[in-house]
Amino acid sequence: MVVILSVTGREVTSFMWGRTGGIFASGVVTYWLAVLASRGAGWAYVRVRIISVIVPIAIIAIDSIPGALPPWFIAMQVAGALTLVPAAFIVNRSELSAAFPKAR
Repeated sequence: MVVILSVTGREVTSFMWGRTGGIFASGVVTYWLAVLASRGAGWAYVRVRIISVIVPIAIIAIDSIPGALPPWFIAMQVAGALTLVPAAFIVNRSELSAAFPKAR
């Protein structure tokens, strides 16, 4: 959305670009870690567990800065953060943790 707005001549702040780039980069890294964890890398599993809990909290905390972002952008960021909540519950279940006994 930020790219589309920028191309059409609308104002997009550097903070919005940074937030968009950061979310994209963290998604790529999280996917890579999830792939490694699915192949048995315990260290990657631990990092996916941490990311799935910390990132939604960080997104909502940063988006709570008054006046920093327009409401539509905050709504998109919060929607993205909320999609990680089910993932946090799934990766932190005891059944999945049992598959990585050394990684706890």
